[in-house]
Amino acid sequence: MPRRHLRVTAAAEAPLRAALRDLRTKLDVPGEFPADVLAEAARAAAAPRVPEHDATDLPLFTVDPPTSVDLDQAMHLARRDGGGFRVSYAIADVAAYVTPGGPLDAEAHRRVTTLYFPDEKVPLHPTVLSEGAASLLPGQTCPAVLWTVDLDADGRTERTDVRRALVRSRAKLDYAGVQRAIDDGTAEEPVALLRDIGLLREQREVDRGGISLDVPEQEIVERDGAYEPAFRAPLPADGWNAQISLLTGMAAAELMIASGTGILRTLPTAPDGAVGRLRRTADALHIDWPHHMPYARLVRSLDPRLPRHAAFLQECTTLLRGAGYTVFSGGAVPGLTTHAAVAAPYAHCTAPLRRLVDRYASELCVAACAGAGVPQWVLAALDDLPREMAEGTRRANTVERECVDLVEAALLEARVGEIFDAVVVDVKDGEPAVGTVQLTDPAIVARIEGGVSRLPLGERLRVRLTQADPGTARVQFAPA
Repeated sequence: MPRRHLRVTAAAEAPLRAALRDLRTKLDVPGEFPADVLAEAARAAAAPRVPEHDATDLPLFTVDPPTSVDLDQAMHLARRDGGGFRVSYAIADVAAYVTPGGPLDAEAHRRVTTLYFPDEKVPLHPTVLSEGAASLLPGQTCPAVLWTVDLDADGRTERTDVRRALVRSRAKLDYAGVQRAIDDGTAEEPVALLRDIGLLREQREVDRGGISLDVPEQEIVERDGAYEPAFRAPLPADGWNAQISLLTGMAAAELMIASGTGILRTLPTAPDGAVGRLRRTADALHIDWPHHMPYARLVRSLDPRLPRHAAFLQECTTLLRGAGYTVFSGGAVPGLTTHAAVAAPYAHCTAPLRRLVDRYASELCVAACAGAGVPQWVLAALDDLPREMAEGTRRANTVERECVDLVEAALLEARVGEIFDAVVVDVKDGEPAVGTVQLTDPAIVARIEGGVSRLPLGERLRVRLTQADPGTARVQFAPA
């Protein structure tokens, strides 16, 4: 799934853009694509490798943020004769354009992921592909990896097929529009079924002990010619759409495990110490967590609109740290195949325009489903992918964190000394006077330190802004 997009306007843009240029230099962010990469991309866009199977009669649609043009996924949802559902899920076929070992391939391995800055996007592939020929834009016929997943009436997977196909999306929809159409009953059945299937898959997630944390996202938005941070609470349609992607990632993992060759997204179960710390946090927040109640059930009972619950959900994200990629081949399936939050084997395969590993996952699944050998270029790259993805993910996370910090510091620079209403969402282990606060207006998350012996976790607090320095991207508060 894509990272949040940060948008900036002309207001106070000069110093901020200068700081962002410095940040890109500091983080060694890739610049313009080399000439040979652009040339290969242009040639590939004009003449991709075209699959034999034609599925252009399938009326696919996409669900993405309104401004997105790098569209990785398109879907069609239908009821099956006799009961159950059919999920048709087309994924952009980047391998139809990228020649293994060529300049375009080498540059993708250097970049690893698309990076999002407030003022620009640093794409994984040249935009002639990622926002053009390879993107599943409406009305455009292009190669794709087409997943067909048949579900029973309870949303359980019965059959999976994946093959290359020519596809054509009919409509580009956005989350808010989909939510409105479903809520008011005007959605056509393929769109309306997103709710039906999404709810069933959410129940299957409950059954297996999986967790989807409903934590509001922080983003930078434009309002009245200026920009400011805001918290975006996910719509139900976001979750239903995510369930289709999760379904496909789980199906991909099962195909790989059955074939004996693959690359999984894995996360070990949280150690007892981390869970114990979370229990202490629940106790501090006066959240009732009986010992017999599973963690996943507790999380689903919480309301992120309540300050104490929001603080606890923020702490829950600590259990999701440590995810990585696990490679296996030759039939030797690894000891750890599951992702603890998904509570099942899982693989990244649905965002190849923006994430390197997904191109390889598609190849592995197409080969597994066809009972064919894995291409040699895939096998040759597998062992290095976990390291490459770890480095690329670290850089993407750093970019996201520092960009938000930088924008927050720029917006608050002139307000040092002012007092704000906030909620304490985290207290540092061993240092109860140091932690993190979340402001409601503006939507800032920042460090708080000093003035008290112990911060009141999960409670409202008046705080004074003591530092906002765009030069260091540092914002800090103290209890008022």
